[in-house]
Amino acid sequence: MNFAATALLSLAMSTDAFAAAIGKGAALQRPRLIEAIRTGLIFGTIEGLTPVIGWLLGKVAAPYVANWDHWIAFVLLTLLGLRMIRESVSDQEEETSKPTSHSFWILAVTGFATSIDAMVVGAGLALIGADIAITAVAIGISTFIMVTAGVMLGRVLGRIVGRRAEMVGGLILIAIGSLILFEHLTASPIGTV
Repeated sequence: MNFAATALLSLAMSTDAFAAAIGKGAALQRPRLIEAIRTGLIFGTIEGLTPVIGWLLGKVAAPYVANWDHWIAFVLLTLLGLRMIRESVSDQEEETSKPTSHSFWILAVTGFATSIDAMVVGAGLALIGADIAITAVAIGISTFIMVTAGVMLGRVLGRIVGRRAEMVGGLILIAIGSLILFEHLTASPIGTV
């Protein structure tokens, strides 16, 4: 793969994580840059590793993962989104009670859910003989940058939507999962004519 193809693939693989990061940033009490970087590192590492895992699985697991990746992502993102919505509805305290950071495991599960498609991409890259190391690093760096920016953008949105920021974040996660499911079930990505 050439540089342009690798760059476009990296950007495409990081868009779901970017949208999820906006929701994560909105659910926090004024997240600092260090929290955004931490979130970006977690998402970027996971997003960079999943195509390598897919590449290693290659032809053997690709049909299985390709048939179920959208359902796995949909279920994980919907469950996380519903959890965030439930917490936003049950939380009657002031905005200052919002957490200042998310747990590693919540971020890791969200990162994994938004990167399942990268595993399938990795399996496809094995079939065309692409350099997985360069591609995985590019995807990881792109995701790190996009997620870090997404958390900081979520900070701004969190101020706008106030106490219901966590609900908005949950709705964003459910929307991402639904979009992934819709695109795979209709076999025509949104925006394609």
